[in-house]
Amino acid sequence: MKVSLRSSYGIMAAVDLAMQSGASPIQTKSIARRQGIPARFLEQVLHAMKKAGLVSSLRGAQGGYILSKKPSLLTVAEILEALEGPSLPAAGMNGHSPSRGLSRTEQLLAKVWDRVNAAQRDVLQGITVEELASQQRQLEQQRSLMYHI
Repeated sequence: MKVSLRSSYGIMAAVDLAMQSGASPIQTKSIARRQGIPARFLEQVLHAMKKAGLVSSLRGAQGGYILSKKPSLLTVAEILEALEGPSLPAAGMNGHSPSRGLSRTEQLLAKVWDRVNAAQRDVLQGITVEELASQQRQLEQQRSLMYHI
């Protein structure tokens, strides 16, 4: 599975928003600085996530973005779908109508690819933004301990 830079940035922005979670919105430039993402590109990513209902925004001097869902309910699969479209085929679909116009090899392997796609979808749906934020916090703690040795 290939994940675009756009999707990677979207996931990292969601993790950043989860880590900064509070009542106040987080400005794009703050997320961009912490995550090392170009601010203009991040703005486009966040706009797409807003259109998908994953984040909401507030305009003005105190404006910015907040997650529309609890981080424990927002999955990586939802972010990927919002930014890439429905790239994960539904189970049993594999891009072809069942056994119509397929070679014997394609018919044989169609179920294999369906299982691979289903497993991939299950994994991505099982990973929440909260889980990634927790892992990020652990990495940051380890890094800060290393500086104090």
